[in-house]
Amino acid sequence: MNIEAFQVDAFTDRAFAGNPAAVCILPAPRDDRWLQDVAGEMNLSETAFLVRMEDGFDLRWFTPCTEVDLCGHATLASAHVLWETGLLSRDEQARFHTRSGLLTAAYGDGWIEMNFPAQPPQIVEASAVLTEALGAVPIYIGRNVADYLVEFESEAVLRQLQPDFVLLKKVPTRGIIVTSCSDSGEYDFVSRFFAPVLGVDEDPVTGSAHCCLGPYWGEKLNRSELTAYQASKRGGLIRLRLGGGRLDLAGQAVTVWRGELLSR
Repeated sequence: MNIEAFQVDAFTDRAFAGNPAAVCILPAPRDDRWLQDVAGEMNLSETAFLVRMEDGFDLRWFTPCTEVDLCGHATLASAHVLWETGLLSRDEQARFHTRSGLLTAAYGDGWIEMNFPAQPPQIVEASAVLTEALGAVPIYIGRNVADYLVEFESEAVLRQLQPDFVLLKKVPTRGIIVTSCSDSGEYDFVSRFFAPVLGVDEDPVTGSAHCCLGPYWGEKLNRSELTAYQASKRGGLIRLRLGGGRLDLAGQAVTVWRGELLSR
């Protein structure tokens, strides 16, 4: 059987913005080495692999160098592909069985809303290596099960960061989320995400980081609904709704290309 492959720009309503993810629909499970080789060939921050199951789809995510436990933008891209190709009708919920448990997505009014676990941070002592690598003094440092969360005093400081990625790679964590309030007021908060240990110096838009950002800013601003912008070069918009120890992440997506994997 043919293996269909897609590239989708996630958390954006236009091509060549947001975060690109590859999505491969497999007729049957494949071994880890093949999956990793395909992800390396795609050379995007994430490649998603889908296999139909009785109750939804098995979903795995790979960076160019490793498998990860949770990825927001590639989940968004996967749901988008399922509805766009007709594998699911738009009134059907997308159900994904993953290393982070069952994740769901629903379509409405041009937006895809995903239900993810909330992963709030806990305050930790400042790391000299982390601060030196980022090149600026934070006002808060926290950590959850996956990442560091570092808040700066302004969006201007956040946008001007030029991390030392060689040094940042020495920090023992999946990634480093940096965040601040929005200077413009157009969004509730802004962020960037660095993950050199995964082979991704700066990720354009990181859904999973908002599992940490959402609870943090929700408590800080006393809000259950938030609008966020990831201030990378490509940029991306995320809507969040908090409740019950989980959160809904909503975004848009655009297919950039579709094709067929010939090396099977």
